[in-house]
Amino acid sequence: MSDLKVAVLGVGVMGADHVARITSRISGARVVVVNDYITEKAEQIASQIEGCRAVIDPLDAIADPDVDAVVLATPGTTHEKQLLACLEHRKPVMCEKPLTTDVSTSLEIVRREAELGRPLIQVGFMRRFDDEYMRLKALIDGGELGQPLLMHCIHRNPSVPGYFDSSLIVKDSLVHEVDVTRFLFGEEIASVQIVRPGSNPGAPEGVVDPQIAILRTVSGRHVDVELFVTTGVAYEVRTEVVGEHGSAMIGLDVGLIRKSAPGTWGGQITPGFRERFGRAYDKEIQRWVDAVQGGDTTGNYVDGPTAWDGYAAAAVCAAGVESLESGLPVDVHLAERP
Repeated sequence: MSDLKVAVLGVGVMGADHVARITSRISGARVVVVNDYITEKAEQIASQIEGCRAVIDPLDAIADPDVDAVVLATPGTTHEKQLLACLEHRKPVMCEKPLTTDVSTSLEIVRREAELGRPLIQVGFMRRFDDEYMRLKALIDGGELGQPLLMHCIHRNPSVPGYFDSSLIVKDSLVHEVDVTRFLFGEEIASVQIVRPGSNPGAPEGVVDPQIAILRTVSGRHVDVELFVTTGVAYEVRTEVVGEHGSAMIGLDVGLIRKSAPGTWGGQITPGFRERFGRAYDKEIQRWVDAVQGGDTTGNYVDGPTAWDGYAAAAVCAAGVESLESGLPVDVHLAERP
């Protein structure tokens, strides 16, 4: 089978990582087109890859007859138009979150895809491909913990970009725990509440950080999430599920533990998301490539989170932003699934 010819739109941090990933670590695919609003950056990356070229207009890149599939790593505000173009040209697309930046356009993308009668959109919730999350999912589904009752999550960053505001902590950070909750428990989230403890003096002025999110699923399961994105320490993501017969935790970074004089004990904390989830990104893209390669016979070009998952996460986060302002629990309302 010939290699899948991929266009990568947006070659900033994530997009450049995906280009390197597909070029050096993924089998069955190659990057033939790159695009970025900074044309010089796209041209520089294209020049380093044999058979790759830079295309100035992202819609031209999607329509390019030499492109079989698309990776979207562009800003979320551009996703709606670019996803619609992918659907128009019937091209499978791996879209980094968010699906779109608001609930109504996310739902419209879901409906437009459903009209085609085949799934073409996969959303980049990479934690579903992480070894630890996959083991935790298998443990829950296997029944060893009995009925899962509670989940406690921690999401900490050493810092965030200067454009981050309080609502982005919900939409860009909490969104991962939203998808994790839906993935691990296999049900939708019914309500969300954002609690505002005292803010970190080191946070940018006006930014509410940390935040505590309280999620309740449709069956009444409780999930609490500590969101603290300006710790100045390191990248920490932990998840503990408590069930009727026990509990299980992932994300402890238990590598080498050392003891030395004078009475010190410890190891290292993961410095960033690349180190923590690098293998998950590799597996995510490899499984997407494999699904697209097999899509001609199966009719399914997705092996992971779907457009519906992107829409559901957007709906929960929109309720979370509303709760951030009021401090009260806000119900999540989902449309009927096409």
